[in-house]
Amino acid sequence: MQEFGKKNPAAKLTDLGINVSIAHWNLPADELVKKTLALGQGVLNDTGALCVNTGKFTGRSPKDKFTVKDAITEKSVDWGDVNIPFSPENFDKLYNKVCAHFEGKEVWVRDSYACADPSFRLNIRVVNETPWANLFCNDLFLRPTDKEIETQNFDWLILQAPDFLADPAVDGTRQGNFTIVNFTRRIILIGGSAYTGEMKKGIFGVLNFILPHSHSVLSMHCSANEGKNGDVALFFGLSGTGKTTLSADPDRALIGDDEHGWAPKSVFNFEGGCYAKCIDLSEEKEPQIYAAIKPGCLLENTKFYPGTDKVDYMDSSITENTRAAYPIDFISNAKEPSYGGLPQNVFFLTCDAFGILPPISKLTKAQAMYHFISGYTAKVAGTEVGVVEPQTTFSACFGRVFLPLHPTKYAELLGKKLDENPNVNVWLVNTGWSGGAYGTGSRMKLKFTRAMITAAMNGNLDNVAFEPHPVFGILMPTSCPDVPAEILVPRNTWSDKEAYDKKANELAGLFVKNFAKYADQANAEILSAAPKVMVGAE
Repeated sequence: MQEFGKKNPAAKLTDLGINVSIAHWNLPADELVKKTLALGQGVLNDTGALCVNTGKFTGRSPKDKFTVKDAITEKSVDWGDVNIPFSPENFDKLYNKVCAHFEGKEVWVRDSYACADPSFRLNIRVVNETPWANLFCNDLFLRPTDKEIETQNFDWLILQAPDFLADPAVDGTRQGNFTIVNFTRRIILIGGSAYTGEMKKGIFGVLNFILPHSHSVLSMHCSANEGKNGDVALFFGLSGTGKTTLSADPDRALIGDDEHGWAPKSVFNFEGGCYAKCIDLSEEKEPQIYAAIKPGCLLENTKFYPGTDKVDYMDSSITENTRAAYPIDFISNAKEPSYGGLPQNVFFLTCDAFGILPPISKLTKAQAMYHFISGYTAKVAGTEVGVVEPQTTFSACFGRVFLPLHPTKYAELLGKKLDENPNVNVWLVNTGWSGGAYGTGSRMKLKFTRAMITAAMNGNLDNVAFEPHPVFGILMPTSCPDVPAEILVPRNTWSDKEAYDKKANELAGLFVKNFAKYADQANAEILSAAPKVMVGAE
């Protein structure tokens, strides 16, 4: 028999071709935790959070993510190593196999939605094999009211079957695990992996296709907050650039920490929760995240100090990608509902380990589009003895792996937003090195970065003098409150000016080389913002 919760007695999994023994429908968080403990699939830590292990996969598997290639997607998706095609026929067969896999099982079902702005609401139904995965969906997606659940129909279906393995020779997958998105049937099919982030990012990819394609909403991999006067700021940045740290401001309300849309009248969160990295987490460094690890929070792939139920956040023996999933209202200054007005300031964060880019600079519209597509940061080389040269990282739109469309489509939409909102300021902020590259210079002090971002948001940089960077052309302020003037122009911080010029040329060359793969679809305005590599630069 099927057991459907009282909140939605009319729902039928059989309509989806799924016949299970028990379907638990929209259970509250505490009941999902009890179920997980009873099944021996998790334990509680000393603060009451549920700790689980996601098994073989502790992160997404991008080479095993596919998109069904059909009439809807064939001419619009940017096919390649990010968007890998999958045939409709193989999808239909695999869907039926997953449904058969659920036959006679106990499952957990949740009705939720994405997009906090009601104009763009996307209703989601999720079927999970484990109660803790259903808790993740409760924490990360937006939560409808009991009254809404009674009448809500779903727009998209997620089937998550970690215990089901595909047969690559028969099913058309690369290996046993897979995530497949079907825009015609509006289904995300997940098998062979218990990593919950596949569900979160699966819906993000769906929105990255639907919103720009159908609604002219710019979908963004960024955090967002709002000041007391209603001014909204966006923060883009790859791992290690300080996005979470710099957007977490006790004096500003958090709209969201990861995924947002820029609509004609709003900036809105796609999600209802946070999926925070918690490696090296401490109460001192990240007090808001630390305080959120309480009953209702899901901790993934962490380990305890021996003989205790206290999490050792320094322990990366399972993975560096330890995670905490919790509802956004676990953050004390989170805004409810999770949307605000149009942005006044947009920050592109980069950790430039070469020490070339200014600590803050203002971008023209063309430069904003160019640097948006570039999505640059640099990481210090690994632990190998003697290797200290920084490694460049470029990820288009600060989230290339989540983009179904060509990156230029998102950049052009950003340009359109800037044309429609000419008072929006776009800033490039270097949280990396000054006075030399890694190994010679020093890391930019956090208090200076915070002061520059605060000055930008308060309008204190609106009337100061700017000078262009000789290679990148971006505009550098010559003064900023509470920041030493000598660090604002990076060349001035290097004792060897010729060494700076040479390294600036090298970095510019890397930008140009990376952008070459997008150049054929970029318009003239975007191309005009490329850095000017000097003659003789490699």
